Amino acid sequence: MKSSRVAATRSALLPALCMLLLVVSSAVLAADPPAARYPDYPSETPAHFTPVTRSYDYVRRVVMIPMRDGVKLHTIILIPKGAKHAGILLTRTPYDAKALTSHNPSGHLGPMLEGYDNVTDVILEDGYIRVVQDVRGKYGSQGDYVMNRPVHGPLNPTPVDDATDTYDTIDWLVKNIPESNGKVGTIGISYDGFEPLMSLIHPHPALKVAVPMNPMVDGWRGDDWFHNGAFREQNMAYIYEQTASRDNSIKWWTSYHDEYDLFMQAGSAGELGRQYGMQQLGFWNKLVAHPAYDAFWREQAVDRLLAAQPLKVPVMLVHSLWDQEDIYGALAVYRAIKPKDTTGTMVKLVIGPWHHGQEIGDGSSLGDIRFGSDTGRYFREHILRPFLAQYLKDGAPKADIAPVTAFETGVNRWQRLSHWPLACESGCPAKSRPLYLEPDHKLGFNAPSGGTAFDAYVSDPAHPVPFRARPIQPIGYDHGLTWPQWLVDDQREASGRTDVVTYTSHVLTKPLTISGSPEVHLVASTSGTDSDWVVKLIDVYPDQVAAQPAMGGYQLAVAMDIFRGRYRTGFDNPQPLAANQPLSYRFALPAANHVFLPGHRIMVQVQSSWFPLYDRNPQTFVPNIFWAKPADYRKATQRIYHAPGKASYIALPVVGT
Repeated sequence: MKSSRVAATRSALLPALCMLLLVVSSAVLAADPPAARYPDYPSETPAHFTPVTRSYDYVRRVVMIPMRDGVKLHTIILIPKGAKHAGILLTRTPYDAKALTSHNPSGHLGPMLEGYDNVTDVILEDGYIRVVQDVRGKYGSQGDYVMNRPVHGPLNPTPVDDATDTYDTIDWLVKNIPESNGKVGTIGISYDGFEPLMSLIHPHPALKVAVPMNPMVDGWRGDDWFHNGAFREQNMAYIYEQTASRDNSIKWWTSYHDEYDLFMQAGSAGELGRQYGMQQLGFWNKLVAHPAYDAFWREQAVDRLLAAQPLKVPVMLVHSLWDQEDIYGALAVYRAIKPKDTTGTMVKLVIGPWHHGQEIGDGSSLGDIRFGSDTGRYFREHILRPFLAQYLKDGAPKADIAPVTAFETGVNRWQRLSHWPLACESGCPAKSRPLYLEPDHKLGFNAPSGGTAFDAYVSDPAHPVPFRARPIQPIGYDHGLTWPQWLVDDQREASGRTDVVTYTSHVLTKPLTISGSPEVHLVASTSGTDSDWVVKLIDVYPDQVAAQPAMGGYQLAVAMDIFRGRYRTGFDNPQPLAANQPLSYRFALPAANHVFLPGHRIMVQVQSSWFPLYDRNPQTFVPNIFWAKPADYRKATQRIYHAPGKASYIALPVVGT
């Protein structure tokens, strides 16, 4: 009964309570909103702020330059204050024009330009107008991004490409910068070095000079994506960050300190890409779909494109002997366009002892290797500066630049040459000289006449040879990373492994000079049906070096590269290898300009993996190595032959006797 009375009372009170709540709610809603009960407290940030830059020694202009299809490209123009009749130095970049022109915010132009891709001392000393532009589809520019956008044609049905964008940009610049003299030069490194090459295709009349430095030219033959068919697996992080977002804000990630472990856990490169969701990326899908040198690669190879163009603009190609990223491109373009230089004055080649892009920084040393002077400063002051001035500065004298300026490593001196390479054609003071792999792990200039027929090792994909000492660092230039110097790493780390076969010469009693690309002539067999062959030409220092004790016994790689065996009969024609049959492989190593000194020895190393810089060959032939399965990866017995009729050797471009 008690519970019934309570329930009845609650039922009677409920309507009254609801009415009371309704009245209170209405009163609250009718009252002023909370903000209106307080005084205004205005923001301390103005709607628009105008910096006061009267004290700056430059004027900064940010413009959106229209292209022929209506897309506008974000462009930053830096003009020295008081400039008149100044030449324009243009760089087009996918790496953020704003960042490249704001390294150290300052009222002085120099600190603003310090850093990647700015030859700051040359720009400042000669008073150039500096223009940096985001390429189509990156950072502040409109449009769609395509990696190294191919020129209009089978691979690009649109009417625009990097050549037309450069033309339209130059056209706008010379019409809209009254401080200029109407003369434009293009310059850049790496991807930014690809852009000056594009400016040479149907060039604008105001383009007076181009300086491609360490340019991306052929991503399959020997630049960023493949080397002779072997995929550069560590570049997956770059592909991921460069194409996943307009501003590179989506970052590659890893749960491993050692990149060797990161790439091993995935198995194949295709599987690692799947784990990272890279199937969403257009360029990645194209790359995976074209593992061989088919029309996709051939038709966008820049050296081939320029070989079909008339040469209208003076060009200075800059090549680094230890370029860890684009060691193929500059010399490939030189071979393509030099025959068009009928006057001998249009094409200049500079070869320096640098890593990728080191020519714009300190060039005194690379890793543990010292050059006796700042070779980067020498290049900028004595070669680049007068060359640019001749074409961009009104009234400048003709530059006294040799057709080829090359630094000779080993003896550390600059050379003025008439052509490159010295071991080139009939009449050159050089010749190819075979350096034979011999029995007992010897190396010499006499063809083998007896002894054991071959040396053997077991290549195990489960334990691939690291391309440098572990832990393997990621690709990068900051935070103490040593990626730029891996090509000069001491190769003793590899020579002590049982899956690397090593051949060494006697101690040299006189200098041996090479100038050009050593060519590998390898006779080898594998118990598998596919194989990679890594060959290294090495300068072995004396056991003790008084001037630099740490260099005692150092094994300095002069030239080395990889070749994927399935392309033995043609880069566009992958074929399985006949198991256990001696087969011939022939491929060029990167160019060298080096003197092996008395007291040194020459070494050749051969191995079958170079990981994780390059993906592992499963050593079983599969249609596409990107999608090799775990069961495809198998051990193989490799044989390197050095018998009469089956001699392996390196053809050295020897200068002199």
